[in-house]
Amino acid sequence: MLLAGDIGGTRARLTLLAPDGRVSRREVFESRNFPSLEAVLRAFLGKPPPRVTAAAFGVAGPVVHGRCVATNLPWVIDARVLERKLAIRRVTLLNDLVALSLGALSISTSKLRGLGKAGMPKKRGANIAVIAAGTGLGEAMLVWDEEGERFVPSPTEGGHTDFAPSNELEAELLTFLRGRFGHVSGERILSGSGLGNVYDFFRVARSAGETAVNTQALEAAPDRNAAIAELGQEGKSRAAVQAVELFARIYGAEAGNLALKTLAVGGVYVCGNIAAKMLPLLEKGIFRAAFEDKGRFRGLMEKVPVAVVLDSDVGLAGAKRVAMAPGRARR
Repeated sequence: MLLAGDIGGTRARLTLLAPDGRVSRREVFESRNFPSLEAVLRAFLGKPPPRVTAAAFGVAGPVVHGRCVATNLPWVIDARVLERKLAIRRVTLLNDLVALSLGALSISTSKLRGLGKAGMPKKRGANIAVIAAGTGLGEAMLVWDEEGERFVPSPTEGGHTDFAPSNELEAELLTFLRGRFGHVSGERILSGSGLGNVYDFFRVARSAGETAVNTQALEAAPDRNAAIAELGQEGKSRAAVQAVELFARIYGAEAGNLALKTLAVGGVYVCGNIAAKMLPLLEKGIFRAAFEDKGRFRGLMEKVPVAVVLDSDVGLAGAKRVAMAPGRARR
């Protein structure tokens, strides 16, 4: 059997595969309910576990020499340790955004929503960028190899680079977040908890009022950030409306920055549950306007396709692709 997983800071999606790629079993676990990836895998495989010959996991964090210190989980993941403890011949760790990138290459057009008039990302011939706001902010690129006529995925930790404000309001946000965190990366804004940070900025630094009903609802919500997003998109809270609109604008600007830095004229895939849930807001044009607002390069950016990926299993598809690949592990 083969094993593939998309291991995020919130959920771990796992699937057991026959050698021909058919799904034998799949399950989703809450990552924070387990002390390690090994514990998640043991819960999934059961007793006695099936004989697994190869496994691949997209993990949320930098993978260096087969080892990952997870960014938003208290886990250290080591491919060789997993091979030994779970008796798996070959374990491959890859950054979760690399897994998303590989999965996006085979995504059905029915699972994509284009933003703007530039069409859909190209399937060959030019670089593609991939960005995903979720528990954290992930960024990666697919570099087009002209000689081999194929995409070569490359991970980054671009979500942890400095946040750069583009107007006075965003400069105020930066000052507010510096007081809270010191260093302010893109992930402090473009993530689930980041949306909460932006809402707090409007409530505290900008003195935006809030109703008692909304305040009580946010205090009781199991996921405060999701509740803020819902209030904002439904127009039930002025502070939440301002927060989601600024979030969408900064998300578009960061996606544009990534496209410029990677010269991703082939397009940009926007992944993650936040984009999918905010799709009506993103389609209003706030995201795309900020994406294109790059001074002398506006003309170029207007031609870059951007698509929101609506398939939550796209990372799992990328990990499956690596698990099924013959040869030695890629780490």
